[in-house]
Amino acid sequence: MPAALKTASVPALERGLAVLEIVAKSRNGLTFSQIARCLDFPKSSIHSLLLTFVREGYLHRSETSGRYTCGMKLIRIADDAMEGIAYRQKTVPLLRQLMESTRLTAHMAILERNEATVIAKVEAPGSHSVATWVGKRIDVHCTSLGKCLIAYLSPAEVERITSEHGLLRHNENTVVSLPELRRELARVRKLGYAVDDEEEELGMRCIGVPVFDKEGRVLAAISVSGTTEQIHEGNYEQIRERLLETARLISARLTLAAETR
Repeated sequence: MPAALKTASVPALERGLAVLEIVAKSRNGLTFSQIARCLDFPKSSIHSLLLTFVREGYLHRSETSGRYTCGMKLIRIADDAMEGIAYRQKTVPLLRQLMESTRLTAHMAILERNEATVIAKVEAPGSHSVATWVGKRIDVHCTSLGKCLIAYLSPAEVERITSEHGLLRHNENTVVSLPELRRELARVRKLGYAVDDEEEELGMRCIGVPVFDKEGRVLAAISVSGTTEQIHEGNYEQIRERLLETARLISARLTLAAETR
């Protein structure tokens, strides 16, 4: 039996998910009694779960009808998930072309809750394995993806992010002061690309560029990753050009998709 199947599930979480699924499937919401009839666990547990979801914004309870409907937080999560899926559908073929032309692992990430979240990855076959996956959250101050995502934010917003999330030192190359990070972000804006030069992981180097929308705002960032032997000053410019070309194509696709929605 696979190890994942031997690990016990969390009963309270399973019950909570069951409640959310029942409410989400209803057209006009459900009353407490209707929800309770659909579930075979204690009404006291159902009441506690509903109360928690309402307090946290995942469900909404109408004061007039007493019906429970999906709350804005749950809707935002669904929207973010759908947007992530749309991004992957539109961009993975272009990331695959980027990987094939550079022979380096390609990534795409968005800024989410003070971190960069990887939403797409195309790994180069036969290359050094990169310890990333779709959904992985990474620091913004020491990765090329993260630097691109925050380089065009206001100084106040950068300070807020670093204050709330911190500047974790991964090794001796990691930027761990706000003034130094500001200088690094200015360099990103000047050059048009960011470099993670063994700042997160020794022996690994990444180059990233931002993906802009038609108003010039940063939608996402893309990067390629490899060893220090694979990425070096001699091929920075060539890799940068391929990244910029891919970023322009991704921007055009995402802009068109947004306009036709």
